[in-house]
Amino acid sequence: MRKVAVYPGTFDPITKGHISIIERGSKLFDHLIILVALRNEKNTLFSLEERTEMIKCAVAHIKNVSVEPFKGLLVEYMRTHKIKFILRGLRAVSDFDYELQMALINSELDPGIFTVFLAGQKEYIFLSSTIIKEIALYSDDVSKFVPDCVSKKITKRIRSKHVDNG
Repeated sequence: MRKVAVYPGTFDPITKGHISIIERGSKLFDHLIILVALRNEKNTLFSLEERTEMIKCAVAHIKNVSVEPFKGLLVEYMRTHKIKFILRGLRAVSDFDYELQMALINSELDPGIFTVFLAGQKEYIFLSSTIIKEIALYSDDVSKFVPDCVSKKITKRIRSKHVDNG
């Protein structure tokens, strides 16, 4: 039986911290599906389609990883696709509080779902998509924090949005 997991998130934008979790998670599972979430309550910088395409580019080097846009309840997706594992990354204790709540509610909704946590690597533990967007607003170079195929897109989008709103 193949072990398949999902790694859900907004990924606005995907960071090298996310990539680290994906690379390490791909070694734990036969197949890892990155679910790019549509979250209407979040004012994302990039559309669902743009985020999905950037992630596909960023993980193209990992053979057992696929990327799908996702709308709806995670547990329903997992039931429909007969997937039992959720992969989540942890940066800090504050992440753990939220992630534990999510793991418990998912388990309550479907006791056959298991959440696997991976600690962030020390060189990326401070990264978040929000921080990346702020750096891009005030600096030209975010390339050491995001995959190459994301770097130019985020800088261009942030700058054009700032000019439009400025």
